Amino acid sequence: MDQHEFHRNLGPFSLKEISALLSADLECSDESLLIHDFNNIDKCKASDITFANDNYIDQINSTKAKTLIVSKNNKKILCDDKNILRVDDVHLAIAHLSNIFFESHDTNFIKSLKSPNFSDDCKLLDHTAIISNGVSIGKNAVINSGVYIGHNCTIGDGVIIGNNTVITNSIIGDDVTIGRNCSIGQSGFGFAINRTNNKKIFHKGRVILQNRVQIGSNCCIDRGSLADTIIGENTYFDNMCHVAHNVIVGNNCVFAACLGIAGSAKIGNYVMVGGQVGINGHIKIGDRVQIAGKSGVYNNVKDDESIMGNPAINKYKYIKNFKKNHG
Repeated sequence: MDQHEFHRNLGPFSLKEISALLSADLECSDESLLIHDFNNIDKCKASDITFANDNYIDQINSTKAKTLIVSKNNKKILCDDKNILRVDDVHLAIAHLSNIFFESHDTNFIKSLKSPNFSDDCKLLDHTAIISNGVSIGKNAVINSGVYIGHNCTIGDGVIIGNNTVITNSIIGDDVTIGRNCSIGQSGFGFAINRTNNKKIFHKGRVILQNRVQIGSNCCIDRGSLADTIIGENTYFDNMCHVAHNVIVGNNCVFAACLGIAGSAKIGNYVMVGGQVGINGHIKIGDRVQIAGKSGVYNNVKDDESIMGNPAINKYKYIKNFKKNHG
């Protein structure tokens, strides 16, 4: 078993079974073909199933996956070398399929794991902390009162975890500091809107905090849905920040308080962000970008840009427009 396994894969399923479960129109040469996993289009193996919506159309030719879920309304996707499942609602199909393929480990499985592994040099483990089976904690770690660490998490050397913080589905590097009352690794805000019966997407991803990351108090970092949420080395978050599922943040970044980063945003290295900034999902922010406080960032940002405003634009253009309109 993978040391960092946080969920159970219930596969494989045949194409025929998946098609029936999703009420899909199936285009394939062998409906008995077994599908072993469900992944993002850029993370797939040939035996996996993935999906292609408007955000991923340009990756169809490069993906290793041989099986795609697409919308019945999308007539442009015609692939002789791939199995196609056409559905009425791709987002709803993703939600259904994620819960068909994956489930959380039950109590009996967690009990069967090895007892927590603590380094002999662990500095402080408060007696009120709850450490689940399969957890590994490195030397010189400090685990304060009220902390909960879920099964199979890895906590590196020199890590400090503040009071009442909850960590699940996570791999924490060395010399990381996490403030009080944080929630790291909980399921993200991913679901399909389905009239009066919205369908939650199972989040099988992890949170990975690389070495020397600092997380302020009262922060939430969601685990990924089909990928991981990753925070790069020496990146600092102030208090009360939220990082959504599948976000990737580079190294040596600084984020001030009350930040919100929406799902699947990608942020480069040496990025500086002021307080109360909102960053849209599925966008890319380059290296060495500076974002002024209270900005709303809706579109991709190139390297070395300084932006401000809502919607955020080039800083000097914003100031020029402000002076023109307000004197």
